[in-house]
Amino acid sequence: MLDSKLPSLDFIIENAINEDKIFDDITTDLTVSSNVNSSFFINAREKLIFCGCDVVKRVFSRLMNSPKFSNCEVNLEFFKQDGDMVLASENIIAGTGNSKLILSAERTILNLIQHLSAIATQTNNYVLQLGNPSIKILDTRKTLPLYRELQKYAVKCGGGYNHRFNLADLILIKDNHINACQNIDNVFNKIDNVGALKIEIECDNFSQVQQSLKHNPDIIMLDNMNFDELQKSINLIQAHHQKILIEVSGGINLDNIHLYRNFKIDYISIGSITNSIKNVDIGLDFCN
Repeated sequence: MLDSKLPSLDFIIENAINEDKIFDDITTDLTVSSNVNSSFFINAREKLIFCGCDVVKRVFSRLMNSPKFSNCEVNLEFFKQDGDMVLASENIIAGTGNSKLILSAERTILNLIQHLSAIATQTNNYVLQLGNPSIKILDTRKTLPLYRELQKYAVKCGGGYNHRFNLADLILIKDNHINACQNIDNVFNKIDNVGALKIEIECDNFSQVQQSLKHNPDIIMLDNMNFDELQKSINLIQAHHQKILIEVSGGINLDNIHLYRNFKIDYISIGSITNSIKNVDIGLDFCN
């Protein structure tokens, strides 16, 4: 479950409510009486990994704490939890409660759980296609602004792992840092008093790996290398220092990730699991 103290979900829900003008739902207000109750199911229209139990709970909770819906309630029954596989046509949640409340909350809930479940599902696809649990699938910072905590939570629900959350979590030296400082040695010479922060460097070629190893970083990212150069770099890193972790990134997709299965690496980072996602199909249907 999401951390109950996680601020980003409540912030996102509040802004989604305002964006959708939920308290001014003209159609529902004109057509549905205030004392009408309905039963409903939230169900999967395709096979997926579900993510969003707290989304459903907290959207309804927020609305029931508002003046408009203060006398309304909804009772929920969860058949699935975050990280569970759901087959097409399976029910995820059942509920009974005030019809106006349910109709006003419907789109906000679906928008969020469809997106989070899509990330969890795609992450799980990568984990399964890789087929090697000793290599961790990592996300990146390629996330929607303000949605990072939620999207990274969804990655974990799909069996993936989180890379750094922000620029302050880790020293990650990328190609533009190297270019700005002219070379790798200059970059490392400027790094001191970092305390417990780990140092990772992105290497685009074998020569950069050789230069980086002089400075014993904690992690070396091998980016966009062909398989020959990748294997050569892995061999050099392991011969130099067994404790240096190896991350691979760039150009990896569901069609080719199996080709990395037998490399002795620690991580594969994939930006597309958060930044190139098509929502899965989840619906909310009234029973009466």
